[in-house]
Amino acid sequence: MHTARIVFLLQDLCTGGTQHQMLALAAGLDRARFAPELWTLSGPTALDFLARAQGLSVTHLGDRTFPGLDSLAALWRKLGREKPDIFFLCTALPNIWGRIAGRLRKLPLVMGSCRGGGAPVRQHERWLWRLTRHIVCNSMAIVDVMAGLGVPRKHMSFIANGVDTGHFQPGALPFPRREPIVLCVARLVEDKDHACLLDAFARVLRHMPEARLRLVGEGPLEAKLRGRMAETPLAGSVELLPATTDVAACCRSVRVFALSSRQEGTPNVLLEAMACGLPAVATRVGGIPFLLREGNDGLMVSAGDSGSLAEGIVRLLRDPELAQRMGRAGREHVERDFSLSAMIAAYEELFVRVSEKGRKPA
Repeated sequence: MHTARIVFLLQDLCTGGTQHQMLALAAGLDRARFAPELWTLSGPTALDFLARAQGLSVTHLGDRTFPGLDSLAALWRKLGREKPDIFFLCTALPNIWGRIAGRLRKLPLVMGSCRGGGAPVRQHERWLWRLTRHIVCNSMAIVDVMAGLGVPRKHMSFIANGVDTGHFQPGALPFPRREPIVLCVARLVEDKDHACLLDAFARVLRHMPEARLRLVGEGPLEAKLRGRMAETPLAGSVELLPATTDVAACCRSVRVFALSSRQEGTPNVLLEAMACGLPAVATRVGGIPFLLREGNDGLMVSAGDSGSLAEGIVRLLRDPELAQRMGRAGREHVERDFSLSAMIAAYEELFVRVSEKGRKPA
């Protein structure tokens, strides 16, 4: 049996949903059929140690956190020497330059991915989809957007994110005994709309002065958000912690998970919070309605509606029994429909199918 060499090309291995998902996928592939390795356009970053701990080869094509022309030149040279059986592109820059380089270097199989709410535009899918044999989307909402840009539906597959429910477990502390802490784990970028969440939390404090908001993440908006957090009434009630590789630990003692995104694909962190038994208040965008069942696992509000977001948070903070019931339902939902093993099996089937479809008869 031929073992297919599959290279996952990412911009970096920084802490992020896509990076964690691709690490889990690469580590979980059947090694009798696939030989996975990771290439990044950056230098060493935060998750390298996790990749190597799982037996994955990591190759850095650059020496800085953000890739430059030297990274692209290194990619071009490496593809000139090596031709992986499957070249799978993850995150925006690889889905642009990796497609161009892969096509010019005549690789056997170039596959793209589109995972975030703004990715179809950022990745120039209207024009660049033709440079791939197939594209994987992690939400049907993105499939619909891509189809609107002219990408044929037969050229795309939807595979939902998966969660390791063995690792992401509910905390032992009962909800009534937990402090009234709201957790948000997200990159500090415009798409996540932390400004709306801070506006909402200022309203929450009018009803529950003892409430606390815990933001976990890093990004270009950190200084701006810290300035806003220093304002009254938020001062002393909001904390900002660095990004972490252990989201499960963040979830074990809080009461509510909040996500105020303007656009999303399938936010992996929402699935992780649900697997940890947390109820969520999240915006009704992208693939979130596919994950979160309104009134069952949590509550959904319109993007940018800080008033409704505040109402949902207050409702769950004031009723820990309701929060615990919703959290339990969310956990069961993830176990049933979003397991890591199901995601890996779906990718394996797709890799084999697309590879076989591209082979010419002898």
